[in-house]
Amino acid sequence: MTAKVILNPYANRWRAQARKDELIAALNHAGIQFELETTTAPGHGLKLAAQAIQDGFSPIIAAGGDGSISEVVNGMLDSDYRGEIPPLGVMPLGSANDFVVNLNLPTELIGAAEIIAAGNTKAIDIGMIKFGPDLGSQRFFDNNSAIGLEPTITLIQQRITKLKGVLRYLVATLMGVMQNPQWTVHLEWDNGNYTGPATLVTIGNNPLTGGLFYMTPDADPFDGKLTFVYGSMSTRLQILRLLPRTMKPQAGSYIEHPNIHQVHSSWLKIHTEQPTPLHADGEIQSAAVHDIEYHIAENILPVLLPQ
Repeated sequence: MTAKVILNPYANRWRAQARKDELIAALNHAGIQFELETTTAPGHGLKLAAQAIQDGFSPIIAAGGDGSISEVVNGMLDSDYRGEIPPLGVMPLGSANDFVVNLNLPTELIGAAEIIAAGNTKAIDIGMIKFGPDLGSQRFFDNNSAIGLEPTITLIQQRITKLKGVLRYLVATLMGVMQNPQWTVHLEWDNGNYTGPATLVTIGNNPLTGGLFYMTPDADPFDGKLTFVYGSMSTRLQILRLLPRTMKPQAGSYIEHPNIHQVHSSWLKIHTEQPTPLHADGEIQSAAVHDIEYHIAENILPVLLPQ
């Protein structure tokens, strides 16, 4: 069958467009028959992916960064198509490429194309968010989502233009910590609840985000659960001391701190007293929201992965 390649030229600050010929060469080298379309605006990848499924393309290949992949995933899952969902392939052209790293996919294009050509698929879980007034807005996420400090940092890094890649995320993180925003939250999940202060609530389908940070270190996209972390650190100094531990995936992780709690659950409801920004896969969904619900869709999306 013919693959549909959806290229986001803006990924990694237009560096994806500069690598278009390299992308095409890698796909041709792997013997993949494909048609390529380029997105022209935010949200266009979602529409292209939905149409590609309707038109019978398989696989659907996202060429870009984590935001590009997320758009394609949302288009695939939110389309009117009622048949079997074709597999997702990824050609990494982003700055952090968290989804790729989390799933042990190659970060270079020739290797990524060879994985797609091999055709080995495995279904992953996908998170679903409902948010806003009457929970009327909906978004899927493949990697992670958060309220509180994490999307505040996302808003900051979007304004940074002179730095690239992981360094941009790190500088934005330090700037966000210095602002020291705080929220009062009410959380409910499968077998628990919490009401009180929170610096962050971060929800993971995978462990790694921002190229450096293991915000949900025990998240697993194959376990049928959301993994979320919540906690409160009241001072800038406390947050700065804890920050290096967010970069540790195992022993010494920040979730070992007594003020930080990691939970596995099939659903999570959040209400915040103060409005909070919300992101999904690094893309801001709302700059100010009070009510959010998260659910897990088990084994819903086939992804082309190493055998």
